[in-house]
Amino acid sequence: MKRKHIGSSFDSWLREEGGYEEATAAAIKRVLARQLEAAMKEKRISKAEMARRTHTGRVALDRLLNPEYEAVTLSTLRKAAIAVGRELRLELV
Repeated sequence: MKRKHIGSSFDSWLREEGGYEEATAAAIKRVLARQLEAAMKEKRISKAEMARRTHTGRVALDRLLNPEYEAVTLSTLRKAAIAVGRELRLELV
């Protein structure tokens, strides 16, 4: 007989260990960085052009596109989304 589920879920374990919020925030940032890079590629927007469109420098843009760098403001994310013709949507669940 196959067991479908043994023990708790990974999410439950993270909550118990106190790392759920941090892990979730890091995962969201990674996804956003990858989506922005993909949109830039799709639209053939260079980093220099993206920096110009978002009224920022290359260093700030590199931080935005770095999946490991989490200290990005909503304003910066919104500007980046607009620059690639997308919309930033946030939802509290």
